Formats: sequence, C-alpha cells, structure tokens
Amino acid sequence: MIENLSFDVPAGGTLAVIGPNGAGKTVLFKALIGSVAHEGKISWATGTRIGYVPQKLDIERDLPLTGLDLLQAKAELSHTPRSDVTRAIELVNLGPDIVVQPMSTLSGGQFQRLLMAFALLGHPTVLLFDEPTAGVDEPGQEGLYEMIARLREATGLTLLFISHELALVFHRADRVLCLSPGRPPHLGTPEEALTPERLQQMYRTPLRFHHHDGHHA
Repeated sequence: MIENLSFDVPAGGTLAVIGPNGAGKTVLFKALIGSVAHEGKISWATGTRIGYVPQKLDIERDLPLTGLDLLQAKAELSHTPRSDVTRAIELVNLGPDIVVQPMSTLSGGQFQRLLMAFALLGHPTVLLFDEPTAGVDEPGQEGLYEMIARLREATGLTLLFISHELALVFHRADRVLCLSPGRPPHLGTPEEALTPERLQQMYRTPLRFHHHDGHHA
C-alpha cells in the first residue's frame, strides 16, 4: 500500500519511479491508468491520451500471430487508421521484415519495441513504461532508452517509467520518485534521489557506488 503520495509531472517531462520489489511501483501505474481501485484523486490535463507498456503482456507468445497481426487487431478494435500502424512501427524502428515474423521468434528487445508500437497507437500524449528493459540484454538496454528519448523529442511525449537500472535513471530522468515499504515517498532530481544514503535506506542493503565524471553509477 502506498500512502501520502502526491506528485506532478510537467508536460514533456520524464519521471522515473524506483524502489525495491513490493514497493508498489506497478500498482501505482495501474492506478494511474484506472485499472485498480484507489483512494485520493488523480488528475490528468485536459486532452491527455495515455499509452501503457506493461512489464509483460498477458498473451501466449507461441500463438501463430505476427507482430503486425497484433498491431492491426488493436487498430481495428480502437478504430485507429491503418496509417497509424505504419507510423508506430517506424517510430520504434521495428523493421518491416521483423514485424511480419511470428511473435515467438522475436528477441526480448524486438518484442519490447512491438509493445511500444502497440502503446503508440492512438497518438498518446503520455507514455507509461513498466521496466522497459525487462528481458532485454545489457547491450540492448541503452539502445531502447535512446529510442525512447528520440520518441520523446519527436512527439513531445510526457514519459513515466519504472526501472531498476539506476545509471540509466540518472542520465534519462528529469525527476525521480522513490518508493519503499514503510518509508514516505521521496521526489527529487536524480542528484537528490540517487545518493548512497537514500538508496541504502530504500533498498535496505549495503550498496557499492562508482563515480564517473561526477555522476553516480
């Protein structure tokens, strides 16, 4: 349960949500999109359209479906023009030869890009990512975040993401929301949030830090 939480995200900003397992990060995102009951008030600016990329998709990846099948099915159900499918595929750099492959053959990074394209249908103004690099190997993680940064610059998206990759959080987020069971939430800049003392209190374990060019990593 998360209590006494209040925060806002400026239009076009990037907020990272961090904390140990069980801190309520995914529950917070589900409350923001209205899929779980909650107390208090959530206010979105007029005209806000939300896209959500879950940590995992509740679908059997061995079904005989291609990535394009999945995107076209959503477009049809949501009455989205087919041209938006092409646009979403291009925005996430998912090649036309990849999107027509069965989903079971996609790598972790390719499948994550497919989920991002799925979320981009409907031209959202806010994107929520629950651990966008989950299941992606280390070399592909930075590439995904670079792609997300390009998306934000190209479309003016407001971005909220959950991550355990603290070095990436430091370099990619404008503000960081720290959640930890039994402790009040903390919101601050990466420099304020990602200190050794705060992280050790939040994760309740000794941590080792390396410093590069004055940054925590």
